[in-house]
Amino acid sequence: MALEYLPFIFFFVALLYSSVGFGGGSSYLAILSLVLVDFYEIRSTALLLNIFVVAIGTFVFIKNGILKPKLLWPFFLLSVPLAYIGAQIQMSQTAFFILLGTALILAGISMLLRYAQSKLETVELSNSKKILLGGGIGLLSGVSGIGGGIFLSPVLNLLKWANPRIIASLASVFILVNSVAGLIGLKIAGTLSLNFEVMFQLIIAVILGGIVGSYLSSKKFNLKFLGVLTALLVFYVGIKIILQHGFQVYL
Repeated sequence: MALEYLPFIFFFVALLYSSVGFGGGSSYLAILSLVLVDFYEIRSTALLLNIFVVAIGTFVFIKNGILKPKLLWPFFLLSVPLAYIGAQIQMSQTAFFILLGTALILAGISMLLRYAQSKLETVELSNSKKILLGGGIGLLSGVSGIGGGIFLSPVLNLLKWANPRIIASLASVFILVNSVAGLIGLKIAGTLSLNFEVMFQLIIAVILGGIVGSYLSSKKFNLKFLGVLTALLVFYVGIKIILQHGFQVYL
């Protein structure tokens, strides 16, 4: 894949992911692994691009009154420090991608099961459950190099917590906060690696894609369609990562 095509590809990735409250980090990792050699550069770049996309989404959700701080704060209590710690854990490239792919496949399946139900009911979670869930996913987000919303959102949908649009708003700010913590963790660990010549074009592309996708998310999309689209996207990326990095099979 030629580098000059990356901005166009990343624009559409950011558009699609931001429309369901995500940053696109998992797909950025998969795509960058085809064109970049340095594993730490791939991981660092995906985290930074995540931050730009979900910052836009978070702003749009706040502006439209979708984000509910009183419901969301417990998810961040442990997630931020554990994302910081997870980012400093060093593992082989193969193990990293197998872990990421497996987590995404399970997340996609759980979300599809949730949306197989005819009626989307909601169930409240205690603050202690929110804290533990946020902490566990924060650690996984730090280790995997993505913001964690792509893991949190399917779990919350499966647990029937809130409607998909509120969950998307949580996923957006969750990714933002944990991506920043993860990036700081990479810096402290000495594994932060960025190529700013490549980064500038990609940042512009994902900002534009994030603006379009966030608008669609807050205004136009059907709630159930959002969930099914997210589940299929997450499942496909997980399969692609496992095949590519575990068995050298390219889709």
